[in-house]
Amino acid sequence: MKAEMGAEQPETIAAIVAAHRAGTMTPAQTVARTYQRIRDHNDPAIFISLRDEKDAIAEAGKLAAKDAASLPLYGVPVAVKDNIDALGFPTTAACPAFSFAPTHDSTAVERLRAAGAIIIGKTNLDQFATGLVGVRSPYGIPRNSVRADLIPGGSSSGSAVAVGAGLVPLSLGTDTAGSGRVPALLNNIVGLKPSLGMISTAGLVPACRTLDCISVFALTVDDAALALSVMTGPDQADPFSRDRPLGAITPLPANLRLGVPRNGQLIFFGDKKAEAAYGEALKRWTTLGAELVEFDLEPFYETARLLYEGPWVAERYLVIKNLLASAPDSIHPVTREITAAGARLTAAETFSALYRLQGLRKIAERTFANIDALVLPTAPTAYTTAQVLANPVELNSRLGTYTNFVNLLDLCGLAVPAAMRTDGTPFGITLLAPAGRDAMLASIGRVFHADTKLTLGAKGVAQAPLAALARSSGDEIPIAVVGAHLSGMALNGELKTLNAKLIEATRTAPDYKLYALKTTPPKPGLLRVEAGTGASIELEIWSLSSSAFGKFVNAIPAPMAIGTIRLADGRSVKGFLVEPEALGAARDITAYGGWRAYMKEAATT
Repeated sequence: MKAEMGAEQPETIAAIVAAHRAGTMTPAQTVARTYQRIRDHNDPAIFISLRDEKDAIAEAGKLAAKDAASLPLYGVPVAVKDNIDALGFPTTAACPAFSFAPTHDSTAVERLRAAGAIIIGKTNLDQFATGLVGVRSPYGIPRNSVRADLIPGGSSSGSAVAVGAGLVPLSLGTDTAGSGRVPALLNNIVGLKPSLGMISTAGLVPACRTLDCISVFALTVDDAALALSVMTGPDQADPFSRDRPLGAITPLPANLRLGVPRNGQLIFFGDKKAEAAYGEALKRWTTLGAELVEFDLEPFYETARLLYEGPWVAERYLVIKNLLASAPDSIHPVTREITAAGARLTAAETFSALYRLQGLRKIAERTFANIDALVLPTAPTAYTTAQVLANPVELNSRLGTYTNFVNLLDLCGLAVPAAMRTDGTPFGITLLAPAGRDAMLASIGRVFHADTKLTLGAKGVAQAPLAALARSSGDEIPIAVVGAHLSGMALNGELKTLNAKLIEATRTAPDYKLYALKTTPPKPGLLRVEAGTGASIELEIWSLSSSAFGKFVNAIPAPMAIGTIRLADGRSVKGFLVEPEALGAARDITAYGGWRAYMKEAATT
């Protein structure tokens, strides 16, 4: 099967899923179109391994038997950076001598598949995710999707180019020092670097294990945020994972305060066009109503220096020390030079750097005391492939000027396109905020990107108007469900019959227990308990009209009740609770973290 090509075809995740649900295009056609575009684009350096086309189309065809409304990524083709495990593909980290066949999906990929995504290939990267340039791979250098002579950016080079070139609407990268942001800038796309631990890194070949994030590349902020919401959630397989649901996307705040560096602190390495584009971006923020507040960037620069001059290089060394000893020539010479230095660091140097970092984190906390987010250039300039090959270490270092400190300070980041320069080079800004403010960054970043009216990626596709935000006020009443009313579960049809709309998937505060009740059909009971004795439980928030809400609540049988549920991000919402006296014969299933996980295991026993 071959899908028809053309600019009229949906490009964003939102448009593709809408077309699939409406039946104007099938997931199989979308996947076939992806493979045709890969052939037409003809750049073998983007993918290290590509799934068999017939196999991918067959999987897409099987989605027809599933409930499209319950799958947020219904039939969306996805590319995955080749340091993230995906079953059926070797994991190489762009080093053939390191390659292995994973026995299962990484947690992030598993959650994408569960949401209806089709994994079509593994993408190229700077070897062992060491670099911001995208030229350090034995599998070749992917062509920049916007301007062929520019570097693609790294280390997530193939993932960014695949989205920028319109081959897939979504890809996974990773980000330790900027690898999920710099390539986004260079390919005129969105790069979302979530808060540390928000997406499990189980199944990721580490770069710096304490700093690594799995990141998202997409054409729009809304698409990136949707993908992030699908992958969030704690994971027992990752000791660094945290319970940090995305939360709700909101309108642009009326009193938004954005931090900009003090006069003279920004560095552009003589790139006047980049400097001018940043100035124009700040004017745009002012026009949108933001107040610009100066802050001292120097402590952030000092933090950045710690990343490669401090002990975190030892984390990179730990990943490949055996390969360095047994087959050093199999490692890219620049990567080998950088990581080998990690073997010489002492424990005393490590603790000294940790002490200094803690002091710098306190300074960053004070910076954000009266600022919602920082707005910085994603990178100070852009380089051609020829320039980087002639001066690989220094130019790579320059590209990390505004990215290297972010994970050390436990910040979240969102890179968005800001301008297309007169020389055909993209320019972008990055919004930065303390961990946990990912939804806030998405809320303001989506408005900025839409206001630029830039086309998406490299194909010249116009931005669609911003989607309306889910209503949770006025005539609409939100309600939280934790069991049989969840998407795809036995009683979800009751909500759909009342024209309920899914607002978000999130979790409770860690103050609840979940029980399996002796009912038909099976139902859970959610009970509020003393702080510190419960857990965070998966739930969904649906929205009903006031009249439908009344009908729904009136039909709820005992021992269920409607009460107030506290969410992980501090909000409160009405939702299902259970009367305590009904729990005598019930089973405590809190450890499963949610009804869906419990039912999945019950179905296999």
